[in-house]
Amino acid sequence: MGNTTIFALRIVLATALAGSLLVQVVGAALFGSDFEGDPNLAYLRVPLPVILVLGIATVQVTMVCVWRLLTMVRRGTVFSEAAFRYVNIVIGAVATASVLTFVLAVLAASANHRVPEDEVAPGVVFLICGASVMIAGVALLVVVMKRLLAQAIDRDAEAHHLRAELDEVI
Repeated sequence: MGNTTIFALRIVLATALAGSLLVQVVGAALFGSDFEGDPNLAYLRVPLPVILVLGIATVQVTMVCVWRLLTMVRRGTVFSEAAFRYVNIVIGAVATASVLTFVLAVLAASANHRVPEDEVAPGVVFLICGASVMIAGVALLVVVMKRLLAQAIDRDAEAHHLRAELDEVI
């Protein structure tokens, strides 16, 4: 991966991180205040902004880990055991995002029982559940990528060993 690509990706990550921090601070406060006027939805005033903040935090954690992995790529150290720490954190963050999305679906479904006149369409609840499953699929995809990284590390170690043996012979 070229330095230009790494630099461009870092610009994207930094911009997205700054934007996500803004959404966390401003958006969560505004989002929570939207439920103050309706006593039927007051029970959502805390959980929805919390889900918003935690959901964005999972994306931020992932971005920071990708940044660290990019640093390892630039230094040529990505094929090492140290990379697994960041990959494992990404897996945990994406899995957490999947659970948070499912909790959002549960809250949307519970709104139907509490406030029938403001019913959330069942299709919307199913779409949110589908998003949760897709996010879980991303976590599983990263698990597969982690396995590929492990195989690459093994092949790199084997190549170094064979190169050392060849150097002895020559």
